[in-house]
Amino acid sequence: MNTLIILSILGVITLFAEIFRFRKGLFPLILIGLATAFAFTAMEYNHPQVYFGMMNFDNYAVVFSCSILIIAFLWFIMAKNYFLQETSVTDHFALIIFSLVGAVVMVSFTNLTMLFLGIEILSVSVYVLAASDKANILSNESGFKYFLMGSFATGFLLFGITLIYGVTGSFDLSTIQQHLSTSNQPGLALAGVLLLLVGLSFKSSLAPFHFWAPDVYEGAPTTVTTYMATVVKTAAFAAFFRLFSTCFAGIAGHWTDVLWWMVVLTLFIGNVSAVRQKSLKRMLAYSSIAHAGYIAIAIVSMSAASASAIFFYTFTYSISSISAFTILFIVSRHKGSEDILAFQGIGKANPLLSFAMTVAVLSLAGIPPTAGFFAKYYIFFNAINNGNTLLVLLAVIAALIGIYYYFRVIIAMYTKPEQQLVPIPTTLLHRIVLVITTILTILFGLFPNLVLQFI
Repeated sequence: MNTLIILSILGVITLFAEIFRFRKGLFPLILIGLATAFAFTAMEYNHPQVYFGMMNFDNYAVVFSCSILIIAFLWFIMAKNYFLQETSVTDHFALIIFSLVGAVVMVSFTNLTMLFLGIEILSVSVYVLAASDKANILSNESGFKYFLMGSFATGFLLFGITLIYGVTGSFDLSTIQQHLSTSNQPGLALAGVLLLLVGLSFKSSLAPFHFWAPDVYEGAPTTVTTYMATVVKTAAFAAFFRLFSTCFAGIAGHWTDVLWWMVVLTLFIGNVSAVRQKSLKRMLAYSSIAHAGYIAIAIVSMSAASASAIFFYTFTYSISSISAFTILFIVSRHKGSEDILAFQGIGKANPLLSFAMTVAVLSLAGIPPTAGFFAKYYIFFNAINNGNTLLVLLAVIAALIGIYYYFRVIIAMYTKPEQQLVPIPTTLLHRIVLVITTILTILFGLFPNLVLQFI
């Protein structure tokens, strides 16, 4: 609860930064605020507290909240130079802070009302951020499309919550679980579960509810796309697993088959579509869809180990994604192109960028000894232990497709360009982010228990 209070106060202070003329001190204030929120959140580990009967800060909520705060901290360092060029920097920073409030609510809810509020607090902020580049028509299209599709998905979510409430008479997760597991399931309850599955699948970009993701990711500013691919996706899957492992685990037979096919579609649509992309940003968007499929395998294979597998995967994937998108941001600004061919020659032009990108894409591809390898390993191991061997085999095939398009980026970086090499300048903050994310990607690949031990 302290996390929500600190973030809410920080968001309000950020809104007043322009009025009280302390805009220059806003960036360090936000970093201090996030560090403080992280410290107070970590102190709640092994000290679960239920607040108002609607939010439970157990170890699950604590570790996901800490993960989100760490990712957000790195994101602010990465995005500082972009947003400081805007006149509305305080608005952008405030939107991010308030979206973090929604993300924390999503990982700690014990009531469907709080789930809805968390999703909307997060989503509304990101709708605006996606369209924040007012001079770019693609950004405007991105925000508009995300808003329309997001509103449509929210309708499914609300309709599902309504049906569940109509059947059980409660929004409380434990009450719903008890009712559904001890009584015959009417058709309305199963319809409610499937509608909730549709709503959360949209937020997680699972096929066939993924169509918004490539266009929105490509049109939004690269920094916003980074945020959507990391913090938003982590919060979405944390909420997804919390709801279905608490409420609907007892009736898993009614929805796991549906999710099984959705996972298969997501894996192959994401990876096959990524192969065809020439734009690195759009390729990473389809890659993000594919990774959603890998994470959802842990929900299909519901077990005691699923929570730690999802946590490790989302955390390590977010770190690698921040590294990859940071380099994309730097290169695209320098060369004016997001095409993969724009990366030709940066192996010599900037060894730091090329090494960090190599580590990032190897992790995203699941190549040892990076963290991404063990992330996939724990997901697959858990699925095999729960009898989903066929799903794992299909996921391995999809992962092999992923290796192909990820290695296109590495090959491009070490290919000599036709034009003369020009050094690519980087800021100190960008170098700090790349060093941290690269070290963490290798460290968690060599010592995965540093993360897994917490949940």
